[in-house]
This record gives sequence, structure tokens and C-alpha cells, in this order.
Amino acid sequence: MTSTFPNISISTERLVLRPFEEPDTGAFAEMMNDELVVAWTSVPHPWTEADARAWITATAPAERAEGRGIVFAVTEFLTQRLVGVVQLRNTDWRVRSSELAYVVAPWARGEGYASEAALATAQWVFNDQKFERLELRTAADNTAAQQVAQKIGCISEGVLRGAWIARARTEAGWTDVRTDVIVWSLLPEDLAGVAEELADTGGFAAYSDWN
Repeated sequence: MTSTFPNISISTERLVLRPFEEPDTGAFAEMMNDELVVAWTSVPHPWTEADARAWITATAPAERAEGRGIVFAVTEFLTQRLVGVVQLRNTDWRVRSSELAYVVAPWARGEGYASEAALATAQWVFNDQKFERLELRTAADNTAAQQVAQKIGCISEGVLRGAWIARARTEAGWTDVRTDVIVWSLLPEDLAGVAEELADTGGFAAYSDWN
């Protein structure tokens, strides 16, 4: 029997992490066409509203239903505006581990939303779902994503050489660029004091955050 995550929402001081809904389509498509998102993810480009709608209505629900992970739309609590996406993927139910990935909309960068949403997801999956490990993978040149990993307590485990294809914009358009990948891990004990430290340093707004 395949294990699955519950279909839930998670709230933080500023954010709500919830399942995607069809009204998110326009904002989701706009976010995934941002140059930094295109550069550091494998999302097809251009990403049309039809692509976004299919992902919201079919791909994301299937990730949860088939036990591979769960996808959260991250929204501002006050405005309900779409801030980004947090996803658990490549889930191993026997090992109780999953891979954490996140994307932040360009208008929301610099507010610490990626770290706030990632930390909330980690706390939920460790405390409520009794998982034992999360893994993050960041391109070697994606320093902002690495800052998010460090901010929530992740430990760098090593480098996978030439393991990812990033994209760079040239005069002729987008071109593929092979890059190394840094592997990070997060265990339940790594979270001790992380939320308090973020609060003591003024919250989550100390750096730009995107992936």
C-alpha cells in the first residue's frame, strides 16, 4: 500500500501553505517565467497558463495521491497573494525521507519567505509525519538558495560534480550550462533553536531568497 501525505494547509506568522487552486493559474505562470526561476530550475520555458493549469489540476495532486510527495502553494496570510511554491518530492516512505524544493516569486524576494515556508514544512514533516531526513539540492552558483538551506539549519554533505543543467541567457536566447550540485541534509535534531534564532535576528529578511 502506497503511503501518502495528508491534504492539509500549514500556517506561519506571515504565510499560508495550502494546496494549489485553479485561481492561482495566472500568478503561477507569471512566477515560473521569471528569469531566475528559468535559470535555476528545469521548468519548461516558456511556461504557459495551460501548462500551469495542467500542473495545478493534475500533476501536483498526483504527486500526493501516488505517494511521491506533496506540493504547497505559499501565499501571504494578509493579502492571499501567491508568494511561491514549496514541494516535497522523491519521497522514500521506508527511510522516511524526502527532498525539499522551493521557488519564490520575484516580487516577494528579500522578505525571507523561502526560509519561513521551508522551515514550516520541515517542522511539519518531522513532527507530524515522523520523517527522519530532508534533502535539498542547490546548484553550485545558486548562492541565494544555499543561504536558505543554511538559514534553516541544513548541513552540507558534499558536491555532485556536473550533476545539473542550469540555464543562462545570452544574446541568442537561453543556453544550457552544466553545473555542480551541492547536497544538503536536514535531520530533526538540526531544527533545535532555528526558529528562535531567526526571531532573535529580526525574522527572515536578512537575504534574498529564490531557487
